[in-house]
Amino acid sequence: MKEIRLGPLAVQLAGGEDREGGGNGPVVILMHGFGAPAGDLVPLWRTLPVPREVRFVFPAAPLELEPGAPAAFAPRAWWMIDVARFQARAMSGDLEPLFDEVPYGLDAARAAVTGMLDDLEGKLGVTSDRVILGGFSQGAMLATDVVLRDKRAFAGLVILSGTLIARREWSELMPARRGLQVLQSHGRADPILPFAAAERLHATLSEAGLGTEFVRFNGGHAIPDQALDRLSAFISKVFDEKP
Repeated sequence: MKEIRLGPLAVQLAGGEDREGGGNGPVVILMHGFGAPAGDLVPLWRTLPVPREVRFVFPAAPLELEPGAPAAFAPRAWWMIDVARFQARAMSGDLEPLFDEVPYGLDAARAAVTGMLDDLEGKLGVTSDRVILGGFSQGAMLATDVVLRDKRAFAGLVILSGTLIARREWSELMPARRGLQVLQSHGRADPILPFAAAERLHATLSEAGLGTEFVRFNGGHAIPDQALDRLSAFISKVFDEKP
């Protein structure tokens, strides 16, 4: 594994023929959630039984929540969240306003990921049709937003414990992604991003014609073995179907 910069983001590369992102295999990009350190999802590349040529990219979110904290443990964010307000709204059961919100900072986060994708093609020669873009929690929301708004032809989308935001914009954009393969997972007892919201996202994607597999599990805000098993199968399936 090694660390480089792609666009404005520091990323950790893994997998591939040399286990440091080498070779010309397809790429899985996984973005961590709000408040997690840059390397939060990095261990996944060692646990997912996928073809050896598959490469992994783990970008670090650009915002530091605790400046000066040790780099390996510093919590980061893609955009700022008023956690108390969000949880209060979720606990009230009135989720509709959350679905419609376009978070402040989402545009900047999307621009950072777009720059990373530009550099991924420029430096590593990976076109978007050989890229699965995904993430966990806030990273999953960002991945969904990028896939819907960007003009690239992505190979797939992974939404691990994400939720529905920017509903009006997303709903208008989804039909253009008809047929895109999507893996979504969510815990029925998630105390942070309610399961009902994930179901709404799944229904919205499905109604727009995206090929969404929804992994429901009995648990909270996490990525359990059940979801990892489906993720590894999803990666193999998507890339097996590519020429």
